[in-house]
Amino acid sequence: MTSVDNSRPILATIHLDALRSNLARIKTATTLAGDAKVWAVVKANAYGHGVRHTFEGLRGADGFACLDLTEAEAIRSMGWRGPVMLLEGAFSARDLETCSRLNLWHVIHCEQQIDWLAAHKTNEPQRVFLKLNSGMNRLGFKPAQYRAAYARLTALSQVAEVSHLTHFSDADNDSFAGITKMSQQWQCFQATTQDLDGESSLANSAAALHLGRPHGDWSGGDWVRAGVALYGGAPDYPAQTAGDWGLRSAMTLSSRIVSVQEIAAGDAVGYGSAFVADHTMRIGTVACGYADGYPRHASLASHGVPVFVDGQRTRTLGRISMDMLAVDLTTLPSSGFGSRVTLWGHADPLDTKSAVLSIDEVAAAAATISYELMCAVAARVPFVVME
Repeated sequence: MTSVDNSRPILATIHLDALRSNLARIKTATTLAGDAKVWAVVKANAYGHGVRHTFEGLRGADGFACLDLTEAEAIRSMGWRGPVMLLEGAFSARDLETCSRLNLWHVIHCEQQIDWLAAHKTNEPQRVFLKLNSGMNRLGFKPAQYRAAYARLTALSQVAEVSHLTHFSDADNDSFAGITKMSQQWQCFQATTQDLDGESSLANSAAALHLGRPHGDWSGGDWVRAGVALYGGAPDYPAQTAGDWGLRSAMTLSSRIVSVQEIAAGDAVGYGSAFVADHTMRIGTVACGYADGYPRHASLASHGVPVFVDGQRTRTLGRISMDMLAVDLTTLPSSGFGSRVTLWGHADPLDTKSAVLSIDEVAAAAATISYELMCAVAARVPFVVME
């Protein structure tokens, strides 16, 4: 386990064994559906977990998919020689120079990127993934323009191979409507790419976990893009939990109680007197706030957001402030100053068999999603990697 030097007790612990387990779970799903290769998606600094913190846990993947060149540079600097893909491709013509230097694969989603590639001077042709807009309507070529874009790319000397990529808009929706939309987008992809050479990449975490199950007529392609599931988030929560999918929490965000207050009925807690006690209570102040990435809008949760104190469940009270939040200790008489608080993850960060407070549950109570909580952990929070 790496060590940190920080007097403030807040800490993010990354569990490498959980990352490896979650990757194996994705690989099991893809094997059931035809043994697709797996991209480990490390965009947004590995969903807030840190590219450098998570690399050893994810190096069993077939490739790494990232958003920007900084992430790609980090992966190469750690000795990875396998495929690295830019999920949104180049943001400027100069990015292609780095793609050549680092041997990056990249997505082509618009005509401007083809123009840049056509003007790019390189001795080594590049691998590209041409993106189809099959219904998400964010990036990609519409079906009517797709084959012309494919023809342009295959005619370029700068291109070694063209693969095909799309993104399902409703993979996390297990309802009849969601399954129908998935099937429609899969059929659109099939019809558009029919008879065109090249590998394909379609499934994200939600779609990958559903591979091999009777959920409509569709496939995940030759490459699946595993994102939030690698980090222990259930992409279709609350329909399925991380436990339902056999996923494990890859991050524990923990801190300590730094103050205890006894309050009477009618006393308020925190800014704006947003919480007023209706009986005598014990209140613990935790060294964690919105400047650490804990969501301020958790203050709006009428019944608070769940936390563990000494491994026992309780809740937040009142508004989240910049550096602190309050929790209810009334039913936890043995807890007090110095008690461990788990904001999400393991009750004991050093014991991966200890009880888990699901990040999905915390996010739902705070009216957001686990992706946002993961990505929002602030730079001032120290990280430790547990082998």
